[in-house]
Formats: sequence, C-alpha cells, structure tokens
Amino acid sequence: MTADPRRTWALDREIVLSRVIAAPRARVFQAWTDPKQIIQWFGPEGFKVESLECDISVGGRWRFVFTGPDGTVYDNRMVFLRIDPPRLIEMEHGSDRDDDPGRFHVTVTFDEQSDGKTVLTMRQLHPTKEQRDAGIGFGAVEFGNQTLAKLAAHLGVA
Repeated sequence: MTADPRRTWALDREIVLSRVIAAPRARVFQAWTDPKQIIQWFGPEGFKVESLECDISVGGRWRFVFTGPDGTVYDNRMVFLRIDPPRLIEMEHGSDRDDDPGRFHVTVTFDEQSDGKTVLTMRQLHPTKEQRDAGIGFGAVEFGNQTLAKLAAHLGVA
C-alpha cells in the first residue's frame, strides 16, 4: 500500500502562510469555525463568497462558490478531517466534486503568544510540485495573505 502523497511532507509541494493576529487564539479559532463568521472574511480581496453548505465539524464539509472580480466562478469544497479547538483545523480543499485530482491538504494551526496575540500558520500540501507551482503562479500566496488580512480586519485588529 502506498502512502497518500497529500499527507506526507515535501517542501517542493507545500505553500506556507503565516500571520500574527492581535487577538486571542480562541477568538481567531472561532472566526474559522463559525459558519456565520467565515463567510464574512474568507477569500481574497474583491471575491464574493456564497456558501452552499457549511458543517465545520470532523467529517463535515463546506461547499462554497467564489466569484472573482472579473465574474469568474470557482466552486470549492472543504472536507474537515481533524478539529482540535482552539489549536488546529485540518482539511482537504478542492473543487466541489468527488474525484478532484487537484484536491490539496490544508493544516491551520493557532498558536498563542505570551502577549495574547495569535500566530496563525496555514500549510497547503499539494499532490505534485507542478500543482503547487501552478497555485503560486495563479496567486495562491498573494490571495492567501489577502485572506488572512481580511480575517484580521474582521476581528477588528488589522
């Protein structure tokens, strides 16, 4: 039996984003796990989010549609694999279809600093180096940083 390549670490397949957010860890974690909050901040600048289904629990899924500033529609699905409040969320993210070969593994960690701020780290592990490179070329790093900035603004700490 071969290991699922999305679950093994490999630098050439990973995108890592991190941000210090001036809010308590429990509050930042809640913004990620509350269906009413996540639709208010999730996604890059200028993108509209329409939630079709949102069950942020182990085994649950969030199906949503991004509409870009140019009108392009992107269907998305996250399936939640592990949730350890207020420390970790682990999920698979891809298009809203069962057999998406581009699906990638995401781990979000929430680490509390002694000053009450939260270090949020988001790791995306892609199936191949080529997919990771395509994501970077598409703007995954810039869009991810915009998303984290919107989270901070949502929490009133931007």
